[in-house]
Amino acid sequence: MAHDHGAIGPAYVSPDPEYAVTPPGAAYEHTDASIWLIVRFAVWLVISAVVIHVGIWLVFILFVEQREATTAPEFPLAVGSGQRLPAEPRLQRFPANEALDIRLRDDAALTNYEWVDRNAGTVRIPISEAMRLTVERGLPSRPAVPDGVKPGEAPAQGAETPGLIPADSSSGRTMESRRQ
Repeated sequence: MAHDHGAIGPAYVSPDPEYAVTPPGAAYEHTDASIWLIVRFAVWLVISAVVIHVGIWLVFILFVEQREATTAPEFPLAVGSGQRLPAEPRLQRFPANEALDIRLRDDAALTNYEWVDRNAGTVRIPISEAMRLTVERGLPSRPAVPDGVKPGEAPAQGAETPGLIPADSSSGRTMESRRQ
């Protein structure tokens, strides 16, 4: 089959005889698409959509009726137990209110006198009063370590150890030499 690919117009001859002549008044290619198939597909699409929607509606009605049906409880021993709370820790219902309660409780502990243990004589005092008493009385300190005592050794009775200070790494339990 020799074709003249450069020719366009009446000189062009198609290899397929069905495409050679177009019927008069044709507005589309009759061989490409069938209108009857498209219409049939649209009808079946609409019918299937209606059937699916009706089916879903019926299932919904069935579920509503099942929910509303009164039946005996599945676990009869659990009927009288009431509502159980989940295990700790639970979420806070009103975190802002709980934060305010904590703040008020802490402020009361820092600003008021209160017995901690009445039998032992332990009392909580306001923080400002505790700071004033600490400044007046001073902080407790260790006695001076005599000279001549090696780190980690206890000084002899009455002996002084100049140049030794408590070691930081042992929280003061051992002694170390001072840098001079």
